[in-house]
Amino acid sequence: MNAAQRPDPSRCPLCGESNRCALEIERETGQAQPPCWCMGADFSEGLLARVPEGQRRMACICARCGAQDALQD
Repeated sequence: MNAAQRPDPSRCPLCGESNRCALEIERETGQAQPPCWCMGADFSEGLLARVPEGQRRMACICARCGAQDALQD
């Protein structure tokens, strides 16, 4: 995967908005962050399946997409 195809780890792979990932914020700023909210989130298999295959496990799903999915269950 070349740089142009690599997903932006600071963007949600579903909607493209900022995912506010604590790990990415720490990497960018060098300041320790608490564990990312998504570490305790329970994402449905359906939501995870919507992430394009080449972007899976490369960037966090944002809280908004996660919350919308939870409402649909």
